[in-house]
Amino acid sequence: MSGLLSGTISCSKDDPSPPPPQPIVNAVIDNAYVNKKLITNGQIGYDIRVDSIVFHLRFSSDINLKELKREKISFNNGLDTAYTLLNDTSKKVLSFKINKQLDYFTTYTLSISSGRNLGINLTNNYQYSFITQLDPAPKYPVIPDDSLLTLTQKQTFRYFWEYGHPVSGLARERTGSGETVTIGGSGFGLMAIPVAIERNWITRRNGFDRLSTIVNFLNTQADRFHGAFPHWLNGTNGKVQPFSSKDDGADLVETAFMIQGLLTAQQYFKNGNQEERNLCDTIQKIWEEVEWTWFQQNGQQKLYWHWSPNYDWAMNMPITGWNEGLIVYILAASSPTFPIEKSVYDNGWAQNGAIRNGKLFFNVQLPLGEDRGGPLFFAHYSFLGLDPRNLSDTYANYWIQNRAHVQSNYLYCVDNQKGYYGYNTNCWGLSACDSPTGYGAFSPNNDNGTIAVTASLSSFPYSPIESMQALRFFYYVLGDKIWDEYGFMDSFNLGKKWFSNSHLAIDQGPVVIMIENYRSQMLWNLFMQNKEIQKGLSKLGFKYTLTT
Repeated sequence: MSGLLSGTISCSKDDPSPPPPQPIVNAVIDNAYVNKKLITNGQIGYDIRVDSIVFHLRFSSDINLKELKREKISFNNGLDTAYTLLNDTSKKVLSFKINKQLDYFTTYTLSISSGRNLGINLTNNYQYSFITQLDPAPKYPVIPDDSLLTLTQKQTFRYFWEYGHPVSGLARERTGSGETVTIGGSGFGLMAIPVAIERNWITRRNGFDRLSTIVNFLNTQADRFHGAFPHWLNGTNGKVQPFSSKDDGADLVETAFMIQGLLTAQQYFKNGNQEERNLCDTIQKIWEEVEWTWFQQNGQQKLYWHWSPNYDWAMNMPITGWNEGLIVYILAASSPTFPIEKSVYDNGWAQNGAIRNGKLFFNVQLPLGEDRGGPLFFAHYSFLGLDPRNLSDTYANYWIQNRAHVQSNYLYCVDNQKGYYGYNTNCWGLSACDSPTGYGAFSPNNDNGTIAVTASLSSFPYSPIESMQALRFFYYVLGDKIWDEYGFMDSFNLGKKWFSNSHLAIDQGPVVIMIENYRSQMLWNLFMQNKEIQKGLSKLGFKYTLTT
C-alpha cells in the first residue's frame, strides 16, 4: 500500500506535462490614437484623413495577438473587420490599418467589446468615433478673387431683391418668415440698392421703384411710435408684430438701422430727377419725425432701446456701449428736429469712460468693449454707413477699434483652445447667427463651435486677407453644403455636422455692404456726405475725414 502511494506521487523532472494555466488578467484601454491623433472613448475626434488610417490601442496589460477575436473589434459604415494587423514594438499595443479609403466628412465608430480577447479580459466596452476630413476638391470652378467677391455680393443681394415682401418691398426677417418683415434688416437692404445699380445687377429705374415702394409704405402704412419703428412689422398691413411679450412698440436700434439705410439711399438719389428728389423729401420727413429725445425716458442722460404703448418703459433697457448701438447716438445727435445733447452720449453710451478696455487679447490691444471683443456684428452694423477710417473721439480711434476686434476674434478661432472642428485660418468668425441649439450672439465669451458666415465676410474692410481666405473656403470647400440662390446659408457647425438652412436679413445685408465698402467705399462715402450727420459728429466731438 505504501509503495503504491509512493509511486502515485512520484514524478520525473523530465515529465512533459504543461504548466497550469495562468489566470486571465483584467485590463482596460489606456488610450487610443488614429493617425497619431488622440481620441477619447465616447467622444468624437475630428478632421481625420480618409486614407492610410492607422489605429494604435494601448492596453493596461500585455496582450497576445494570437488570441485576437476579430468579431469583438468592429466598425460601422460597412468597414467591419476590414483591417490589417501591424507589428508593434510594445506588447501592450494593438496596431492595425484600415484596408480601404474612407468617405469624406463621414462619422465612423470603432467598437471594442468587453470580455476575453487578446489573452486578457477587457472589463469595459469602448467606442471611438471620428469624423473624416472635408473633401478639399473645389465644388465650383475656381475664378479670380475679384469675380468671387462680385458673385458673393450679387447672389446675397438676391435675398432682398427676389425674396422681398411683395406688398411692402421690405425684407423678410428670414427665409420662411412669411408676412414678418424686419426693420433693421430692411435698412441694410436699402443700402444694397445703390450697390446693385452701380454694378449693373439692376437698373436705376428698378432700384428707384423698389425704394419708392418701401419708403411710401413706411411713411403711410407702417406703425410708428413717437416716430420710431418696431422691430418687426406685418409686410402687408404694416401693423407691429411683437418681437417678444412686451416688445410691441418702438425699437430705437432697429429704427437707427433703417434711418442709416434711408439716409444713404437719399444721398444716392438726391441729385436725380424730380421724382427722385420728391422721394428724398419723403425720406427726410421720416427722418425728422423720429423723436430721439423721447427715448431718454423722461429726460435721463441716456437713450433707451424700447417703448411700448401698452407696457410703457417696462423693458427698461438702456443703450450703452460697447455694442451695435453707436449709430443710434450718432443719428440722435444729428437729428434736425429732436437732437440729443453731447452729455447723453458721454453719460449714456460711453458711461463716462467705462466703455474703455485697453487690455491685450492674443497680443492685440482692444480699446473698447468687453474682453475679447464680443460678437463681430459690433464692428459691422453701426459702420455700414458710418466710416470708421480716420474716425475718432475722446474714447477711441474706431478704425483701430474695429480692426482689433476682428483680429482678436480671428486669432481666437485660430488658437482654438476648445478644439472645435474646423476652426483655423480659413474657417473663422463668431457673431450672432443660427446654431444647432438656436439663435444666439456668439463670441469668444460664448462659443459653441458655430461659425457665422457673415462674421468674416462682413469684416473685409478690416481683415481683407483673412476674410478672403474664409470666402474661398466657404465657397470652394463648403459650397455644396452652404451655397444657394441667395448666397451663403447663415452658419454651420462642423463638429455637429450641422448646416443652417436659412438666410437672415440682418446677416445678409452687411455681406453686400461691407464687401462694397472694402472694394469702393461707396456706402461710407454716401452716408458721410450728409451734412446733418457731419454736424452731429462734430457736436459729439468726433474727428473724421471725408472722401469722395
